[in-house]
Amino acid sequence: MYTVCKDFVFAAAHSIRGHTGGCENLHGHNYRVRVCVRAATLDELGMVVDFAAVKEVARQVLERFDHRVLNDIPPFDRVNTTAELLAAHVFGEVAGRLADPRLAVARVEVWENDTSCAIYEE
Repeated sequence: MYTVCKDFVFAAAHSIRGHTGGCENLHGHNYRVRVCVRAATLDELGMVVDFAAVKEVARQVLERFDHRVLNDIPPFDRVNTTAELLAAHVFGEVAGRLADPRLAVARVEVWENDTSCAIYEE
């Protein structure tokens, strides 16, 4: 199995409903999202997928979060804005946009800062 990963950044604010340690207050992060795509075979060029293709798919998913309040954007207007739930959401959205049947999302990492991240993988 081959895997490639690409990182993306965006700034956003959020609050975690029901949290009692301070994160219930509106605050922001410079998020880093790492999207990893895998394939059992390489394409005719010897690649899993062109990084530009991963960039375009991830842009479609992530651009609606940049410089916004995550709690205002579906599905986060109904579910909490934890890094774990954000990672799972991005995973599903990217997976649904991959056109090549060879490809699958391997994992998505959501970093809230340099030392804290959540990972979703199947």
